[in-house]
Amino acid sequence: MSGSTNKRVRILRFEREPVDGFVHPQTFQTPSGIEMLSRDGNILTLPYQEVKVLCFVQDFDDPLPDLNNRTFSSRPKTSGLWVRMSFRDGAILDGILPNNLLQPEPHGFTVTPPDLAVTPQRVFIPRVALNAIHVLAVVGSGLGRSKKPDERQISIFDT
Repeated sequence: MSGSTNKRVRILRFEREPVDGFVHPQTFQTPSGIEMLSRDGNILTLPYQEVKVLCFVQDFDDPLPDLNNRTFSSRPKTSGLWVRMSFRDGAILDGILPNNLLQPEPHGFTVTPPDLAVTPQRVFIPRVALNAIHVLAVVGSGLGRSKKPDERQISIFDT
């Protein structure tokens, strides 16, 4: 997720009330936790152990997203790694991880959840919030599909 401006977020926590605020997309992950600017103007650092999901939202007035037990009803069409995450509290969430292993995030995963019309379009999940993460499929990979030209096709150019 790129951009130089702060993004609106809603952080859902395990044992506490949700927190709304703003984060910088490239620097919100610190060694001690998620650094954010609250709606009151205070800078907060939330420890990763408290955070269940950080949702990038368009508006704070939208209802709280229900990300518990959300799975894809069919194979997703977006390219990437289709993963199923099991949270510490027993909830399950499917998502699409970017298929770029050169830039892993040090403290968690940013995924695209199912049903973009209802849920946020991007969510960050800290590693410590999960019991397990399983790759279900690689979607949209062009690897392995080598198309040999049809030998019956004539060429219009001399080679």
